[in-house]
Amino acid sequence: MSSSSASERARVLVVDDEETIREMLAEFLEMEGYWVATAPDGMAALTVLEDGDIDLVLNDLKMPRMGGITLLEQLAKHAPSTVAVIMTGFGTVETAIDAMKLGAYDYLLKPFKLDEVLHVVERALQKKRMEEENMRLREAVSLYEVSEAISASLSFDQVMQTVTDCCLGEVDGDLVSTWLDSDGSYREQSRELSDRPPAGGTDVGEIDPQAVLKGLRSGPLLVHGDEANGFFEGGTTAPLSSLLAVPMMVKNRLLGFVLVGTLRPRKRLQEGQRKLLSIMASRAAAALENARLYSNLQDTFQQTIQGLARAIDKMDRYTAGHSERVARYAVYLARRLDLGEEQIRVVQQSALMHDIGKIGCAVNLNKPGKLTDDEYEVFKKHPVYGKDILSPITFMHPLIPGVHLHHERYDGRGYPLGLAKGDIPLLARLMSVADSYDAMTSNRSYRRSIPHEVAAAEIERCAGSQFDPELAKAFLDGLDDYREGRIAAGLPVPE
Repeated sequence: MSSSSASERARVLVVDDEETIREMLAEFLEMEGYWVATAPDGMAALTVLEDGDIDLVLNDLKMPRMGGITLLEQLAKHAPSTVAVIMTGFGTVETAIDAMKLGAYDYLLKPFKLDEVLHVVERALQKKRMEEENMRLREAVSLYEVSEAISASLSFDQVMQTVTDCCLGEVDGDLVSTWLDSDGSYREQSRELSDRPPAGGTDVGEIDPQAVLKGLRSGPLLVHGDEANGFFEGGTTAPLSSLLAVPMMVKNRLLGFVLVGTLRPRKRLQEGQRKLLSIMASRAAAALENARLYSNLQDTFQQTIQGLARAIDKMDRYTAGHSERVARYAVYLARRLDLGEEQIRVVQQSALMHDIGKIGCAVNLNKPGKLTDDEYEVFKKHPVYGKDILSPITFMHPLIPGVHLHHERYDGRGYPLGLAKGDIPLLARLMSVADSYDAMTSNRSYRRSIPHEVAAAEIERCAGSQFDPELAKAFLDGLDDYREGRIAAGLPVPE
């Protein structure tokens, strides 16, 4: 055996009902630098396997209580990473070949030469090392992919789901529970089970967060058996084989922890899985902090927009609340069009800001009667002024098409650019319908509001000329239900 292999101290289990063969193989393999345990049959071998990791099992085919084939089947269930080599006589070669079909690496014919045994053992362990190296490479790729997915997300729910998926997949857990600090009290955010329900069930009971936090004081927690079950209030109905918990830390501040448990008998989590989950938890903690900061920024952004919208509306007492109403109608229409939530957020924010350019109009918007032609020409510049106001503010750029082009017409006779049909961005075409409906159903300095039915008929009449016909139809088709819903909720609607 090479010095490097000897230094690794591979763990071998010799299983044979003949004591002489067991002792001879054990002595020889120990002299070659292996750690060796022995067992007289398959049942005894399972006990040894349960007590510790075994790299290779060298077992006879015919044994009392549990033979080699049955032991091989048990290895596949409970110790799939353990390599098996079958020992057999000439009369059972066909059975040995069948055993290889079940996962055995090779077989040895009795009586065998010791150097032949050594050669087969070394080749089997080399195969195991190569498989483990491939597994580490796959884990490294998975770690990179999961880390990138976590880092790229600013969604709290998406970060937590990615962590859960990693725990069920890469970590190979049966139970995943995530906990976060909520004003000093740790609460379970999610709990998910794998699709591998163990024979003992999955009702593990309630996790004791204080016990877990106490265990985490000295670092990640990895325990097995009865010690694992001790972290549940009142014990567990479905006993855990292993429990792994790692903290989520940001700048020495504990955000929470991730707990993974295995419920399959003898399925023990290892140090490599602890390291993997520790890295995931660290990336998740940073992503959660970013998501929190982003959410705060979004809240501030929304409050700023709403404040500006109210300031715009106060310039004209006849249009008080106009921007917020247009935003409601625009969001209603966006949902009718099945736009995504991020698009809907842009629609709502753009609608609130659509008249911000009025700030630059030197026109008395409160004067009685209609504007003069000259005043109207000045007023028509407010979409351009709106674009100019928002352009220096990078994070408001998505709102500009709705602000700049909401007075364009589908037939190309609108302003400020005279765009037509599909050249007008969807956001602006959508805004045009919502803005026009509210303008018609609201009081203005030069006229009273018109009834809902008349406004709806006007939108229908102008579909294909002023309005995108598909958007006009979508707006009108659901409008009665939308109004009824608001009435049922006690909210105002145009008469």
